[in-house]
Formats: sequence, C-alpha cells, structure tokens
Amino acid sequence: QVQLVESGGGLVQAGGSLRLSCAASGRTSSSAAMGWFRQAPGKEREFVATITGSGFGTSYTDSVKGRFTISRDAAKNTVYLQMNSLKPEDTAVYYCAARAYSLSSPATSEYSYWGQGTQVTVSS
Repeated sequence: QVQLVESGGGLVQAGGSLRLSCAASGRTSSSAAMGWFRQAPGKEREFVATITGSGFGTSYTDSVKGRFTISRDAAKNTVYLQMNSLKPEDTAVYYCAARAYSLSSPATSEYSYWGQGTQVTVSS
C-alpha cells in the first residue's frame, strides 16, 4: 500500500501564496508520476498539475499556468505545489495522487493512490 499525506493548506488573501506538500510512504516508487487535483464544493474533482516520475515533465490545467509550480524531491519522496497569485476561485480541497507508472496523466482514473486532502481557502 501507498500512503500520501498532504500538508500546507490554509486561509490566504487573494494574491497571496501557499506551498502544498505531499509526503509518500509505504510501497511507493520515487519514480511514480504524481499529480495534484482539487475539488470545490458542489463540483467534480479536477486536474491541477502533474509531474513525471523523472521530474522533468510537468503539465498544468490552463487556469493555473504561470501561477502554480509542481516539483518533487526524490530523496524525500515528496511532491510540492507552489501556488502564487491565488484567486478566490482556487478555493477547494487539494488532493495529491500517485500513479503506478512514471508517465503522468491529467485523468483522475489513472491514479491509484490518493491522499486525504488539504483545504485551501482564498478570501477576496
């Protein structure tokens, strides 16, 4: 089994920044692709960002391009999401997810393991 634990969420004013962390443990591979997703109240879970197992490939949903950065530290088995210039519409529960493969994907169905989520609230 793989355990994913997110941290770093909180309340921030519009224009502010937060950095989310996702620590992986258990039967996890440091070369597994990882992703960040979010779910706002009354909405479906949506893709935010993903990073390949090597760490060299990243992709983002259009609404966060230029504001969010996904990265990983293989030695710590941790993935990060740096969120800058936050907007009220970024408010959601943010989830970390891991694939069983090194290639990344924006599809929630491609991820086998999920964290419990961390709340991000952006006030206007």
